[in-house]
Amino acid sequence: MTNWRWWICSLLFIATTVNYLDRQVLSLTYKEFIAPEFHWTDNDYGTITSLFSIFYAIACLFAGKFVDWMGTKKGYLIAIGVWSLGAVMHAACGVATTWFVDGVDGVAALRAVEAGSNVALAISTTSVYLFLLCRGILALGESGNFPAAIKTTAEYFPKKDRAFATSIFNAGASVGALAAPLLIPPLAKSFGWEWAFIIIGGLGFIWMFFWQFMYDKPEKSKRVNEAELEYIHQDDAAEAAEKAAAASEKSIPFIQCFKFKQTWSFIFGKFFTDGVWWFFLFWAPAYFQDQFNAPASSPLGQGLIFTLYAIVTVISIFGGYLPRVFVDKKGMHPYNGRMLAMLIFAFFPLVALAAQPMGAMSPWWPAILIGIAGAGHQAWSANIFSTVGDMFPKSTVASITGIGAMAGGIGSMIIQKVAGALFTYAEGQGAAFHFLEFEGKPAGYFIMFCFCGLAYLIAWTIMKSLVPKYKPVEA
Repeated sequence: MTNWRWWICSLLFIATTVNYLDRQVLSLTYKEFIAPEFHWTDNDYGTITSLFSIFYAIACLFAGKFVDWMGTKKGYLIAIGVWSLGAVMHAACGVATTWFVDGVDGVAALRAVEAGSNVALAISTTSVYLFLLCRGILALGESGNFPAAIKTTAEYFPKKDRAFATSIFNAGASVGALAAPLLIPPLAKSFGWEWAFIIIGGLGFIWMFFWQFMYDKPEKSKRVNEAELEYIHQDDAAEAAEKAAAASEKSIPFIQCFKFKQTWSFIFGKFFTDGVWWFFLFWAPAYFQDQFNAPASSPLGQGLIFTLYAIVTVISIFGGYLPRVFVDKKGMHPYNGRMLAMLIFAFFPLVALAAQPMGAMSPWWPAILIGIAGAGHQAWSANIFSTVGDMFPKSTVASITGIGAMAGGIGSMIIQKVAGALFTYAEGQGAAFHFLEFEGKPAGYFIMFCFCGLAYLIAWTIMKSLVPKYKPVEA
């Protein structure tokens, strides 16, 4: 038997790694390199990250349909081509800003403009709009990665291997998160922040070359022999029966989905928690620089960010196993076991409440505690998606998942914008702004950490009050 399916899986892993790297370039260059050049405040950065969140959520609603329509090969090529173009376009924002702002002769003059002047305001406003355009294109393309990758695994792997193949390509997100602080800040420091976007974004175009020549449907691929093809299609008869059963299953109209408490349970679960993960993702590098004078390009900054994501990667692996323990060994109903596991994971982010106070002892404590909180989110996220399958018919799962993704995007948009506005205000107020024993910007960070720490327990309580016990929705 040939093993071409695993080469295809390796391409999915690389694409997911690049996907995560491209998403991280802005957060790892914002505070140290981009903000001084464009005279951005945290409020400006909060606007960009908040709108990226909602762009991505909206695009996710249509990405799966697009990949199904275009087919796996073309759909994936277009998706990664669009997001790579959006990533590379960020590098042109400096030059483009000089075209629209009078009195600025060249990119080098942007940083030299007097802070607080009308010209500085024009630079920041113009550049924010340009970056928003690039982030919108990036979000549009990136939304196609997971639908295309999941579709590919369904084409190339039998059911028994799909979870393993998915775990392999999904590990690219963790590898990307770990590689980002080691690659991106040194590139920006050595060659300029523009080249960080160009080099990392260019990886996607290289991937497209390999995908074009390596991927074909298994039955058309010259590299898949009869034995492997028979192995891949071993479930065809069973899947055909499932599709026939699904076709006969009555679907719930989209608008009627909102009549069910189970739908609102999922909406609130996503709304309160998705933004927490994006907050840590977007703001951690800025936090370490603001609080501990550890820029992302410094050894300390790189070490802190790497440690944070290493903890997330290692601990979150066990997120999917705990419900199985409750179901297999304790005999609990799958939904009840999942909700109990989610309650346990909801306590993990509480450690974020200690991040700011413990930071007075060492910057490593916030990195460790935020990492634990992030791991709790990943474990929570893995289980909250499964609650949809527990309660809704298969014909409606995709619709409910899309509704939840949109709710999570709206929640993230609000959190990012509030964070940016809060940090800018707190910094401007200085000692006049205080929360508990902190004042100024540290007080702003402490407020956000408090919300992030409590968000999961709030979400779980609402979910449990809406659906106190297992009750499947009938079409």
